[in-house]
Amino acid sequence: MKNLTFIFCLLAATTFAQVQSPEAKLVKDFDAYIEKSRKQYDVPGLAVVVVKNGKVLLQKGYGVRELGKPEPVDANTLFACASTTKAMTAVCMALLVDEGKVNWNDPVLQHLPDFQLFDPYVTRELKIRDLFTHNSGVGNTDFLWGVMDIPSEEVVNRMKLVEPTYSLRSSFIYQNIFYLFAGKVIERVSGTPWEVFIQKRVFEPLGMTRTAAHLGMVTDRNQSSPHHLVEGKISVISRTNADAIGPAGSVWSCVNDMSKWAVCMLDSSKFSGGRLLKPASWAELFKPQVLVPASQFYPTMQLTQPNWTTYGLGWFQQDYKGKKINFHTGSLAGEIAIHGQLPENKLGIYIFGNLDHAEVRHALMFRAFDAFALGGTRDWSTEFYTLYKNLNQQSDQLTNLYEAQRVAGTQPTLPLQDYAGTYSSPLYGEALVTVNKDELEVSINQVVKARLAHWHYNTFRGWFDKRWWGKTSAHFVVISEGKATGIEIEGMEFTRSK
Repeated sequence: MKNLTFIFCLLAATTFAQVQSPEAKLVKDFDAYIEKSRKQYDVPGLAVVVVKNGKVLLQKGYGVRELGKPEPVDANTLFACASTTKAMTAVCMALLVDEGKVNWNDPVLQHLPDFQLFDPYVTRELKIRDLFTHNSGVGNTDFLWGVMDIPSEEVVNRMKLVEPTYSLRSSFIYQNIFYLFAGKVIERVSGTPWEVFIQKRVFEPLGMTRTAAHLGMVTDRNQSSPHHLVEGKISVISRTNADAIGPAGSVWSCVNDMSKWAVCMLDSSKFSGGRLLKPASWAELFKPQVLVPASQFYPTMQLTQPNWTTYGLGWFQQDYKGKKINFHTGSLAGEIAIHGQLPENKLGIYIFGNLDHAEVRHALMFRAFDAFALGGTRDWSTEFYTLYKNLNQQSDQLTNLYEAQRVAGTQPTLPLQDYAGTYSSPLYGEALVTVNKDELEVSINQVVKARLAHWHYNTFRGWFDKRWWGKTSAHFVVISEGKATGIEIEGMEFTRSK
């Protein structure tokens, strides 16, 4: 009888514990919501970690590493952190600020004497802080690593050829290359390359044993493959290597490691062995540094309707339900990430995915904020799915409008062979044009290639070899003497050199 009574008591205690554990139910419901959302967005694989008050609530993989193969995503599967790397680079600089080796308001020239931009005034006035805030006046320059295979030293060297698009600190345009400059400052000041510094000073202290600063360091087979929607079908694509701009987006990790990073960033940079930064330096990372105009913020604001949008040092920021949130996405071709935090509630979430621009990442972040802190059951996945579906349709309509403007019945001014040749630019590199049957083949720096058929007049149009990039158009400049002297493609202009 005593044994029977004990069993009944044990069952009652277990039931009571289950009833008294609302957090467990929240986790279970969110877990189910993640998998439902993954399928809704057709993402092959996701990995998610949620932390609160220094504790991991959920840490799990969903789906598969590669479509068509059985290997599942787990908490140790490696993914690209992409631009969520930026917050890590900001911590690296803050470590040096704490040591008195650099100040956020030092001129960049003070530490990089060879630093040079197109505008001498900006060259002289740009501060270390400005390297992290996307308000230098220089527009997007991702062509310096996206269409070229050049070392990082040459990437920063060519920045002096890029004309500004707005005045210093007057606006905001997202800029990867200035984080590369920040990495160069870290190397110059510390005497250690950025990829070594971040490994020794950040990853090792936090116990992030499966995190690598560069793709070139990743050898583990438990890694995700990138996927993209190509002509209506989700396909595996080749991986983008961001090592040339490492401090802006080359880190690789897994949610098991990112849980440690997320906890550290929520709790004034504390970890089990101490703290990375002084409290004041940690707080500086999250202070709003610049206003972000609506045109440069995420389309999600159409639904979350923030009253303000700012950028800190490696973090986008907005208000949500009266609270400040810090977050940053990461995107490489076929790979996505997001790191979000609700600092007042000590709540953080990190998400990896292996489908290009799968905005389920935003949906799961806001759903987590609701579920584990702010309340509400709004179906963000469905709402963001509809939002981005409509935006994609608008983009398709613009493409259709462009194609409808084609002038039928025209002929190229010159025989195809006369368009062939080498075209060059001090900024953009080299474009080689050759003839293949009745088409032109364009190779930009032997990195980007496209096959183009005659479109109209002296414009040719066709697919990139990497079909997930879509189609492109190349316009040739033909002078009255009947000679092609230049080519413009994807906003890049090249002059015929031979």
